[in-house]
Amino acid sequence: MRKVPVEEAVGLTLGYDITKIVPGREKYRAFRRGQVIGPEDIPKLKDIGKEHIYIWDPDDDMVHEDDAALRLAQCAAGPGLYWGEPNQGRVNLKAEYAGLLKVQVDGLNMLNNLEDIVFATLHNDRVVVEGQTVAGTRVVPVAVEQKLMQEAEKICTDKTPILSVKPFKPLWTAVVTTGTEVNSGRIKDGFAGVIRNKIAPYSGRWMGQVIVPDDPELISLEIHNFVAEGAQLVIVTGGMSVDADDATPQAIRKSGAEVVFYGAPILPGSQFMLAYQGHVPICGVPGGALFSRKTTLDLLLPRIFAEDRIERSDIVAMGHGGLCEECKQCHFPQCPFGKTTVH
Repeated sequence: MRKVPVEEAVGLTLGYDITKIVPGREKYRAFRRGQVIGPEDIPKLKDIGKEHIYIWDPDDDMVHEDDAALRLAQCAAGPGLYWGEPNQGRVNLKAEYAGLLKVQVDGLNMLNNLEDIVFATLHNDRVVVEGQTVAGTRVVPVAVEQKLMQEAEKICTDKTPILSVKPFKPLWTAVVTTGTEVNSGRIKDGFAGVIRNKIAPYSGRWMGQVIVPDDPELISLEIHNFVAEGAQLVIVTGGMSVDADDATPQAIRKSGAEVVFYGAPILPGSQFMLAYQGHVPICGVPGGALFSRKTTLDLLLPRIFAEDRIERSDIVAMGHGGLCEECKQCHFPQCPFGKTTVH
């Protein structure tokens, strides 16, 4: 890479993109890598503060910023991602399909700890849609040494994949609604519509709902029945508090399911329970999900539909970021609720 005064650059080939910024209005690529500088370009370059420019001279020991960004994108990307062409030295990675973004944070940190490497992503376990930009990468200078790129690629090889998108599975979802007052008809059930709406973004398939009184034996029986009939997710609603009549936690345990946790460091939704009957998640959902817009259920459903196996340590880590600010206008998931750097 050779530095030359702009007045001497006529007829030479520009070695990198040059950006023009109009304060408060726009930022765009004013000159493109590979462009041959003409006499008319000299005043334009000076207008954007350029007294010198770089001319690219091929060098086997150096990697151009565009090529470096492409190599970083390619080595870090796993299933479900694609990347575009370099623009102003940056390459974006996008989701091929809707799903759950997975970020190997330790590998990402190792990459960013290398001098001159920049790799920014959305949060781990973020729901993304097809075509959404989930990460961007570049190097700081116009060119970097080959050995730096080789070190970065080795990190990616050791931690593959640093980035991936897991597709959602259309799980058959069954609902066991508990409460003697609902079973007797004294109170109308409100959970069916709520749960249908919550599983719809993940293509969840509605298997059915039963309403039973606060009886651990009956609740446990209905959980077993749904699992035997092919349910891939069972949501048990209500009866999760410490009231004397609430029987859902006892019933989930009685069903033989392996309890991962009961009581999450997440507000609202702290009285949530997660258990597994084999590979089938059993979720005990407190009544607060009827009136709180986002709770523990909303944080875990994407991972459940991506078929993650959720561990107790995952839930413990969610205490950091587990307080919903309950904003008047909800921007979830574009907010800190439920975000964590663990995994």
